[in-house]
Amino acid sequence: MRGVRWRRIASQVGRSVTVWAVSTLTMLVLAGLLPDFRLQSADGDSATRIAVTAALGAGAFGVLSAVVWPLLVRLLLLVPAFVLGLLVFFLNGSLLLLALRINPSGRGEVAPETAVIVAAVMSAVASATGAALAVRDDDAYRRRLLRLADRRRRAGPPCAATPGLVCVQLDGVGHEVLTHAVRKGLMPTVGRWLSTDDGAQPTHRLAPWRTDWSSQTGASQLGILHGSTFDVPAFRWYEKDRGEVMVCNRPTSAVELQRRATAHTGDGGLLTVDGASRGNLFGGGAAEQALVLSIATRRRGRDNRSRAGYFAYFSDPANAVRTALSFVAEVAREIGQSTRARIRKQRPRVSRGGLYPFVRAFATVVERDVVVTAVMGDLLAGRTAVYADLVAYDEVAHHSGPCSRDAEKVLQRLDRSLALIEKAAEHAPRPYRIVVLSDHGQSPGETFRARYGLTLADLVRAGCGLPVPRRAERTRSGAEARTAVRAALHRPVEEKGERHRPTRNSEPIVLASGNLGLVSFPDVPHRMTKEEIEARHPALLTTLANHPGIGFLLVRSEEHDGVVLGPHGTEIPLAELDHEPGPLARFGPGAADAVRRTHSFPHTADIMVNSFHDPADGEVLAFEEQIGSHGGLGGAQSHPFLLSPLTLSAPVAEGAELTGAEHMHRVLRRWLREANGPQVPISTEAEEERAA
Repeated sequence: MRGVRWRRIASQVGRSVTVWAVSTLTMLVLAGLLPDFRLQSADGDSATRIAVTAALGAGAFGVLSAVVWPLLVRLLLLVPAFVLGLLVFFLNGSLLLLALRINPSGRGEVAPETAVIVAAVMSAVASATGAALAVRDDDAYRRRLLRLADRRRRAGPPCAATPGLVCVQLDGVGHEVLTHAVRKGLMPTVGRWLSTDDGAQPTHRLAPWRTDWSSQTGASQLGILHGSTFDVPAFRWYEKDRGEVMVCNRPTSAVELQRRATAHTGDGGLLTVDGASRGNLFGGGAAEQALVLSIATRRRGRDNRSRAGYFAYFSDPANAVRTALSFVAEVAREIGQSTRARIRKQRPRVSRGGLYPFVRAFATVVERDVVVTAVMGDLLAGRTAVYADLVAYDEVAHHSGPCSRDAEKVLQRLDRSLALIEKAAEHAPRPYRIVVLSDHGQSPGETFRARYGLTLADLVRAGCGLPVPRRAERTRSGAEARTAVRAALHRPVEEKGERHRPTRNSEPIVLASGNLGLVSFPDVPHRMTKEEIEARHPALLTTLANHPGIGFLLVRSEEHDGVVLGPHGTEIPLAELDHEPGPLARFGPGAADAVRRTHSFPHTADIMVNSFHDPADGEVLAFEEQIGSHGGLGGAQSHPFLLSPLTLSAPVAEGAELTGAEHMHRVLRRWLREANGPQVPISTEAEEERAA
């Protein structure tokens, strides 16, 4: 045993010396190439003296990077991630300047701007060398990944020998998009898990599942992690009793939604025992959380490590430099791609300027790198259940389109991330079953505004007889809405200055969640009925239902509880939708059930508006500025995927359909039980209620 320990120590010393030697050589090469960087005095030195100066400088830089850099990153945890990425070069260059200043030879000099380049190159070379040496040694590879992720198990249960479960969510990737990418060879790791072309047996099965009406991350992830999508009618909605707009990706709203779900189900979540939540909106009850939105507003402490993932990743300067370089490259890539789309006059197209290039770079580079590294550390630490969200595809598809070349490039990089996680699982102290899934898909189509020249809010205001922007007045839809208002009020001519100007609190609040719109009247404390809306605004429902860009409306009714409205006076009670789907027919199976369930929510809007949908090409019309959208019914957005190992039981019985995020939660709970994993505490009554 002692001999093994000494061999391990000797191996570590040998790798350190090799990295030092390579760093010294790198510094010598850079000194020869860069005019503002020299390792000798003005009078010249011998080659030996220059080599010693380089060795001392490289050693000092390596020590500072290992000791000082983590302290600097910890001090900067409050800095936004993309700002930290931009500071990486400056901080790393400053460490090099300090290393040369404390060099005993006193001969190293470098210009500040050159120091940034030298430090970046040396960090990258040192990291690559260390990684190449460690890969040949399984123990060293595990220790290196543990160090990079900083996920050593603290006080907690020992690592079990039973299989663990890691779930990786590819945000926004629909079932059809994934299968198409595999056929094109864009995702070889997923293809290898599914393919039998080489004669090997597949290791995974692929199945679609269907979301609720609210096909978006907030509802789906809350259901998957906490077992409840109750009272989440959209991505954003207005709550009359609280007088607030709820937005799923707002930290305060995420906290409230997680609290409600926990109270509704009676348990803490899927990850309650020995779990880790990475990059998600909700914690799932996990003790280990990083980049989780629902704890972002709480003071950082032992039970709140939302930003710990940044420190874990950026504490290695090589990681910081590599990610910062990739961040800059991604910003340049987005600017180039958007410029090319504008020059070619591609349609549909939305604005991609402002801060969007930086938002995209954060989602596709920083978030991906931090989350993947955290997951790898969780596997090597032997955690029982891990759930992580990679948002890169969803962000790019919104602005470039779900099937665009830009989005396909992102899928290729996500596949490489899955390969890294698979590699880490091979070195983990317990076997792992890797599940890959998505929370929703995305449906293509131009925006409602691009097609008709006005927004949904403009159309609602016009239907209410309220003032609208001049550009909206001039559109055909705006003119038709004003005509409908005059006809409903029996006024053949609209006199100048005649428009009704209600008080501010009585004006409708119009919110959009992809191709799902919500209209609420804040001055009415209850959910209004169809009869009340028509008495107040006689032309509004007719204007909306007959508009070609709108598929159907959902409103309460005094006579039938709830009704679906469509064009030409179509009005179908919810109880009769199974026999007479009417405008829901083009939205496919399950649409009626999804609409009825949303109708039962306490905070469903006065008017729920779903856009037009063309089943032939899957097109919808987003009420937001997105050419790839999700949030309502129609097309691929309602059909995400579930990719699970064959060693796990089938998600559903043959011939059955996997429907709803709550059903997904029950499937994952069953898989945890199969591996003798964490038993989520839950009462029998809550289990029966949720199953129903």
